Amino acid sequence: MNKAGSVKSLWMTTWMKRLGLGVCLLSLFCVAAWPQAALPKAVSASAVPAQPEAPKDSLGRATPRGTVLGFLTAARDKNYDLAAEYLNTHLHGKAAADLAQELSVVLDQRLPARLGQLSDNPEGSQSDPLNPNRELVGTITSSNGNVDIVLERVDRSKSDTIWLFSSKTLESIPDVYADLDVVSANEILPGFLVNTQIAGIKLYELIAVLVGLPLIYLFATLLNRLISPLAGGVRRRVSKRADLPDPQVLPGPLRILLIAIVIRWGMSIVGLPLLARLFWSSAAAVMTVAAIVWILILLNSRAERYFHVLLRKRNLAGTVSVLRLGRRIVDVLLVFAGALVILHIFGVKVTAALAGLGVGGIAVALAAQKTLENVIGGVSLIFDQVVRVGDSLKVGDTTGTVEEVGLRSIRIRTLDRTVVSVPNGQIATMSIETYSARDKFWFHHLLGLRYGTTAAQMHSVVDNIRSLLLKHTSIERDSVRVRLLSFGTSSLDVDVYAYVLGRDWNHFLEIQEGLLFSIMEIVGQAGTQLALPSQAMYLANNLFAGGATPSRMPESAHDSGASDPQT
Repeated sequence: MNKAGSVKSLWMTTWMKRLGLGVCLLSLFCVAAWPQAALPKAVSASAVPAQPEAPKDSLGRATPRGTVLGFLTAARDKNYDLAAEYLNTHLHGKAAADLAQELSVVLDQRLPARLGQLSDNPEGSQSDPLNPNRELVGTITSSNGNVDIVLERVDRSKSDTIWLFSSKTLESIPDVYADLDVVSANEILPGFLVNTQIAGIKLYELIAVLVGLPLIYLFATLLNRLISPLAGGVRRRVSKRADLPDPQVLPGPLRILLIAIVIRWGMSIVGLPLLARLFWSSAAAVMTVAAIVWILILLNSRAERYFHVLLRKRNLAGTVSVLRLGRRIVDVLLVFAGALVILHIFGVKVTAALAGLGVGGIAVALAAQKTLENVIGGVSLIFDQVVRVGDSLKVGDTTGTVEEVGLRSIRIRTLDRTVVSVPNGQIATMSIETYSARDKFWFHHLLGLRYGTTAAQMHSVVDNIRSLLLKHTSIERDSVRVRLLSFGTSSLDVDVYAYVLGRDWNHFLEIQEGLLFSIMEIVGQAGTQLALPSQAMYLANNLFAGGATPSRMPESAHDSGASDPQT
């Protein structure tokens, strides 16, 4: 790879690193703000349900998501009397508050952090048509088996329904609570880190995001710098090539993936509250998706470079343009797919986005009709191998050599040394005559001998020319044809026909020149000459005296501009 290519590759690698790190940090801050923004104002009397037409509830229990988040908010504030309002139980007072506390601990320690997938409709998700009034929040494990955390819709009146934690679920909570043995973060961290909150986020979580994650990334970077020279030495020793650079053992995406693995490992050791686990699991998922997309983009770029070199060796330079377009399309699709996965993680339905993208794509296609026509035409030309760089061809009234085959047009260097760009959309509908694609060249001349040539001389000329062509190493023997063709107006016409196996046009002209010199020598050795356009004039003596005998004037040659009689 040349110096410019190396600089471009280094710049692209640095840009991808910065972009990937920036995307991940931005995603982390969005994830950090999402749980707080998603929490309903459960303790506020002015809470508004997600659906305007749904019956209002001051505690936000009109939807499954509102019930769960409202309960967690009350439990986080240690307001277990308020949290008991989200339970469908016959208990009251302290017993109900204790049950709410046990439920909050169980949810914090065991419930999978998938609250973003809860339904935000008053009717619920209705995933089970047989039980439309039940909503599955998640499944937790215990020593006695799995326990489903279920919400059920309760009618308070004919026009008002709310969602509460089902009584069947609450019956299993005391046993699951007694089975808990996970160490809580509140037990191992200092009190000021747990109790201090900034913008509703606990101090230890902010420190972990702003300090812990960058430190893990920095550690992975330092580890990469330590391991890469060792891996490079082994690589050079095995391949016996001293010019090979040190490989990147831990490139940017793998470092981000390492951070996600560390987060998952830490969550399995330390028992975090559900909202905290929701944040960290979402952060780990976002970083995992971003890292995978980044890795696929890097692999796509490496595949493009590999095929670029391969196609250059095979003189398929035009295909490089399609290869570059394909790489960009794949990159865009990878980023788009990653964005859809992240939206799905946050519980956003992507069906509407896909539908809007389809309509937008149709609009763009209609607006860029000519551009797409040229691109599609260019792709068809490249894949059909109709035009290649270096071909000598004629397109319409343009004759020249192809210098570049692009996706929009091809550039032709004409015989006047000007450059003509012809859109691919037009070329796809035009006839293309490619001179450089000829496998052999047509040697065809009409040889005119003067009328004074005798039959013996004509036999000598025809036989010697035929023998000359048959013995020539660059002439296709089966194509040789030398015949007395006709009695022309002023010459005896001999048709000389053969195919020359030349490398290119210049080589053919060189062979043709030698053959024409040899034919001139054959005609001279036979004692005859090449004919020029001429007339014979006859004059009659004593025209008026009668009995005159006409006399023939000598042949007089008329200048014909020395034009070549060949066709």
